[in-house]
Amino acid sequence: MNPIERALAILMLLTGGRLRTASELAERFGVSLRTIYRDVDRLLALGIPVEAARGAEGGYRLAQDYIQPPIALSRGETAALLVALALVRGLKATPLLQELDAAEGKLLASLPRAARELFAQGERIVGIECPPPDIFHPEPDMFGSGDMQGAVDGFMQGLLAGRRVRLVHENPYRERRRAYDLEPRGILFDRDRWYLIGWDVDLAAERFLRADRVREIEVSGMAARIDPEFSVTHHTGRKWLSRAMRRWEEEGEISTISITDAQASLLMRDWYLRHAAFTREADGRVTVRLPSINPEMVLPLVRWLGPGADLKAPEALRRQLARELAAMAGAPG
Repeated sequence: MNPIERALAILMLLTGGRLRTASELAERFGVSLRTIYRDVDRLLALGIPVEAARGAEGGYRLAQDYIQPPIALSRGETAALLVALALVRGLKATPLLQELDAAEGKLLASLPRAARELFAQGERIVGIECPPPDIFHPEPDMFGSGDMQGAVDGFMQGLLAGRRVRLVHENPYRERRRAYDLEPRGILFDRDRWYLIGWDVDLAAERFLRADRVREIEVSGMAARIDPEFSVTHHTGRKWLSRAMRRWEEEGEISTISITDAQASLLMRDWYLRHAAFTREADGRVTVRLPSINPEMVLPLVRWLGPGADLKAPEALRRQLARELAAMAGAPG
């Protein structure tokens, strides 16, 4: 790293607002303290107001009212931002979309002409495909009828303002709407859907709600507490889905399928079915328990698995499957 590159890197670190000691900077860039002092002098000579705070808690920082000049980005850095923006805009809902538009406009204004021209070609050279429908996990007809964009924006506005949000959430499986008073914690994007994670003030429990099922949302005037222990990583890896399936098993009816070890290995590769309950039996077969008796989900799955799959329960689905298989066997051709 040459002196100019190092000075620019120091400037980027100082924009964070917190104090940086000369020792910290020297260790980070692998140079001597004297070299750091020269780099700081170089920034001062360029008119950049670097302040030095003395004492045990001292260090360098930028003056609070300092506004940086236009950003200098390489063509590669510009292309990286272009891809990132295209990815975000390819989502069904983009958090804080209006703010993103404003930020993009400011960024474009600060870029050199060549970089602006590259950004202008974004929609032509970068494309994002949405996940296709999942035939083994059908959704109720009302899926997607909510305002996911409005729900995500409202939730994020509450999160950034440190305020509670009040929302009405609809559960299509239970055919009911419920009002929540939540302290926003975070959001999670999974398979083209946003999920809102908040603390239910009334029931003192965490809630994990799909944004496209929110019917009403508003930011309240009540302050929201910050939980320093919360991390969205507690839900990534679809841990939320595993917890939900255990709860559904307790609350609803179960379909039981006996399958071969090879079929179990196949299901374990599915994003949804891998979180079902798998039990290895003494005879080497595997019993899988699905928290659903919906024939539109269970029967296509058993037919797709083919020979070796035995639907054990419920009995009504066993009889329906037998009738369908008999009709298929007796069909001409």
